[in-house]
Amino acid sequence: MTATPPPIEPNDEHLINAFINALWLEEGLSPNTQSAYRSDLRHAAADVKKQGVTLFELSPEHIPSLFADRLAAGQSARTIARQRSALKRFFGWLQRQNLRSDNPASRIAAPRLPRSLPHTLSEDDVLNLLAAPNLADPIGLRDRAMLELLYASGLRVSELIGLQLGQINLVHGVVRVTGKGNKERLVPVGDEALDWLARYARTARPQLLGRRESNALFVTERGEGMTRQAFWYRIKQQAQTAGLARLPSPHTLRHAFATHLLNHGADLRVLQMLLGHADLSTTQIYTHVATARLKALHTEHHPRG
Repeated sequence: MTATPPPIEPNDEHLINAFINALWLEEGLSPNTQSAYRSDLRHAAADVKKQGVTLFELSPEHIPSLFADRLAAGQSARTIARQRSALKRFFGWLQRQNLRSDNPASRIAAPRLPRSLPHTLSEDDVLNLLAAPNLADPIGLRDRAMLELLYASGLRVSELIGLQLGQINLVHGVVRVTGKGNKERLVPVGDEALDWLARYARTARPQLLGRRESNALFVTERGEGMTRQAFWYRIKQQAQTAGLARLPSPHTLRHAFATHLLNHGADLRVLQMLLGHADLSTTQIYTHVATARLKALHTEHHPRG
């Protein structure tokens, strides 16, 4: 398939442009995503034009040949999944604009995508990241406490930043978390993280709050609860200070928690409970990461490796 599709019908071009503009206004999609969706839709319009219809007139009967051509051209499942998403969202937008009464792409079966392994950090990388914050600054002490708790517990970032004072018990060393599906779980926290949390609660948190009050465990210098964006920014800053070759995402420490536990012999079902996964199959992706580590150790140490 050519990079630049043949000319398409003016009405299709107009509708595609209007759809992309609406996506940008409503969701703030990145220029790269906008460009990919525009290209996907223009290629689809060019292809169905060969069947004698416009993209606006597309019916469910035109869908099979549309994606059969893409599979025959050797496109990856991930690319086809994105094209499927573009079509479904485009016709969904047309429905909301009362320009169509149906979504012909709603029944397109999703291609089976290969499960990508989560990016994680080595144990040395984690130690370097944890040691990066400036402890003379209350913000640095807060960052250290948050990173320590994240690595010690494997919480989702949304769970971490949403913690209230009453959800953590420093005496018993547990944090009570409400995860996906409003399911509550108790997660143990190690002594190291508890020490940093106690130090933060005793000194840095009162300094950040001043005379203000908040039920949020982790607060900003404005006295407000942390946001995902603010925490992501702080992680990037600390990762750069630590000299990490690849900037971690807020989710990376959750992956490191899971991988390192498995590497040290943790049971998969225990890990499932700690992570708050409803299905064990979600947790099993970490066995691939641990298996890769075991293979490397075998190669390095076995006399016939």
